[in-house]
Amino acid sequence: MQPTQSSLLARLARVNPTAVFLTALVVVLAALFAPGIIGGALLLALAAALVALLVTTWPVQAPQTRVMRLLMLTLLVTAALVKIL
Repeated sequence: MQPTQSSLLARLARVNPTAVFLTALVVVLAALFAPGIIGGALLLALAAALVALLVTTWPVQAPQTRVMRLLMLTLLVTAALVKIL
């Protein structure tokens, strides 16, 4: 590990991508099937976790990846607000 890398980034690099994907999929499906504000709150909680991940990994991402992640985050927040309203 380089001296400029944080231990958080090193831990994130060791996380199993399949497990993260399946966990996120379960949360999204639960949120979509949950009624009204509960589903919207779950989606907003997922969006908050993704914002934290986006902020943490921003310096090492390519510009195309940044744009795609911002687009997906925008869609997730929009879906959450539609679900709440």
